[in-house]
Amino acid sequence: MNKKLLFLAIIFTTIPGLAIGATTCSKANLTRCLDSACAINVSSNPAARCQYCGTSSAGEPTAGNAMRSVSVGTSAKYSFTDKELKKAPDDPGARYTWATAECIKKVEGCTPDDVTDTYDALIEQSCKAAGISAQMASLRAAASKKKSNASCQTDIQACLIDTTRCGADYSACADNADFDKFFAACSVTATGCDDYASSIRTDLLAARDNAINNADKIIETIVASYQTARNQKEASVRTNCTDNTGRESCITTVCERSMAHKCAAGYEAERSMATQLCKFHDVACATLK
Repeated sequence: MNKKLLFLAIIFTTIPGLAIGATTCSKANLTRCLDSACAINVSSNPAARCQYCGTSSAGEPTAGNAMRSVSVGTSAKYSFTDKELKKAPDDPGARYTWATAECIKKVEGCTPDDVTDTYDALIEQSCKAAGISAQMASLRAAASKKKSNASCQTDIQACLIDTTRCGADYSACADNADFDKFFAACSVTATGCDDYASSIRTDLLAARDNAINNADKIIETIVASYQTARNQKEASVRTNCTDNTGRESCITTVCERSMAHKCAAGYEAERSMATQLCKFHDVACATLK
């Protein structure tokens, strides 16, 4: 973070006649001073510098402004008292600005550039720690939301039989290596299911074996059903050919649907035409003989 211009304005207005560079800045003392405002309880909270003097998105510090567990060996001369800390702003950016101005007063010879060069890297490290802590908290929260065995199996199975993985018939997972690869990927995406993964794998592996073992039987059943239907149709056609019921049924239908007088008595021409239209029955029956 680069707040040099703001800091310079503060310093020049609060410390008239400051002779910058007249004395060498002690980076160690400067760090001790800044830590007393920005690193409270840092030993137990690595994100402290980020929370106090970095960014509000790192979360709220737990210790407040009170002096507790600051860096070991901190000199009272270069650190803030409890009374002084009560004046420190709560906003991280404002607190950083306040601490910079006050520490430059306490540690002779230091400038805002020294603060930036000395302390910004420490704040950056702390913010990384804050990010890691946030990720761990998120993972812990997800892990705590465990689902039921049945719910987990439903989620993992839906993932596993997707067309891009095993498929509904498990045909793409006939090999155990393929099954294990896809199962592992689906288990990772099903959060809160770690406790059930082993038993679910056993159940889905059995489902895979059953689907593959029965695939041939299912095909045989389908083929047999079509064969039976064909045989029944052929038997019906032969019966119709034996007593000409098929041709007579065709003539009756044509008369009813297509002839103006329904082939009634006196309209033999209509019946003759219907008989010619149904002649294909005779041709079909001749083929079956």
